[in-house]
Order: sequence, then C-alpha cells, then structure tokens
Amino acid sequence: MSATGLQIAMAVDAPAGCPAGEVSADTGSSVESVTWNRAGDGSVTEEFTVEADLDRADVDPVFETDGRTRYRFDRDWTDPCVCETVELQGCPLQNVRAEDGRLHLTFYAPDVDHVREIVSELRERYEGVQLEHLSQSGDVDDENLVLVDRSRLTDRQQEVIETAYRMGYFEHPREANASDVAGELGITLSTFTEHLAIAQSKVLDAIVDAD
Repeated sequence: MSATGLQIAMAVDAPAGCPAGEVSADTGSSVESVTWNRAGDGSVTEEFTVEADLDRADVDPVFETDGRTRYRFDRDWTDPCVCETVELQGCPLQNVRAEDGRLHLTFYAPDVDHVREIVSELRERYEGVQLEHLSQSGDVDDENLVLVDRSRLTDRQQEVIETAYRMGYFEHPREANASDVAGELGITLSTFTEHLAIAQSKVLDAIVDAD
C-alpha cells in the first residue's frame, strides 16, 4: 500500500506562559528539540535545548555540551498547549522548535481534512498561525497538482513570499530567520509576519478549495 499523506510545517505565535517561545524571543536564540511527557497524575514535564545561559526560576538546566544547555520545566495539565492541540488531532509531532517568539511545528497528516481541522483549531486558540510548507507523499501527477492564482496576492505579499523563498526561509533547516527577511525587505518583523500570514492563508485556501 502506497503512502498518500501530507507533511506539514507550520508556525504559531507562542502564547504567554510558553517558556520555549519566551526564551527564543528574549535571547534571540533558536530553541531546539522541544519535547514533553505527561505523567499519570496529570503533570507535564517539558524540555528544550538552547545556546544561552538562562536566568529563569521556572526552568532548570539538566545537561550541557558544546555551549548548548538542555532545560526542563514542569506544568500542570489544565489546557492543551499548541503542540498538544496538534497531537490531539491524531498527528504526532515530528519536530518542534522556537524562534523569534514563534513555535515551528513539523508533522504528518493523512489528508487535507486533517490539516483543515488543525489549522481551524489553532486559529481559534492562538494568534499568528501560518502554514510554512506542505508536501504530498508520492509522485506528483496531474490529479495532485494545484494551481494557485497569483492575482489573489497583493504585490507586497508576493514580494514577501518570493524574498523569503530566495533567502531560504522555508528550507529545513532554515537558512534565514524572520528578522533576516524583514531586514532585507526594509520592514518591521511584525509587518513581515502579517504579510506572510495573509499570503500563506490564501495559498492554503487554494489547496483546501481544490481538494
């Protein structure tokens, strides 16, 4: 049986109370390898790795090597976080990292309906939900091709996407961060993320509408 699923990469503005997102915003460093585990009593232990010395009462260092430190913190299971919201839709996360106060998630979904449900759920709960990358399993054929009408994008949105693509913003690992692209465009970080979010939403709408 051949695989027919989708690989999804998306970004979400980290809500207050998310140490990984807060650390990435405060230090300007990329927070990598975000993992978590829920115990039987409902408590959740999370860990992340960052190239920075943190002075925070809510995280504890557990391991250090080559200038990178692994930190751990505990929280109560009261309401699903960004990552858990995705996994509750039946899609285990492949990778989670934080950069510039945003969480970047990579996961696999069986079909576009699952992507639609996840995006809708996240947008109800969080700000700045952006689709960064969508790949379909298997060979590309005429039935799987989706045409995106560029006229749906404004000139500025088109420029933002093209510049981000050219600078490697959508590559994995990323060759340029949001601040780099914003600087190249001569706009603020918030303006860049706003233009990119709207443009990506239009592209996602075209994919979903074509399903």
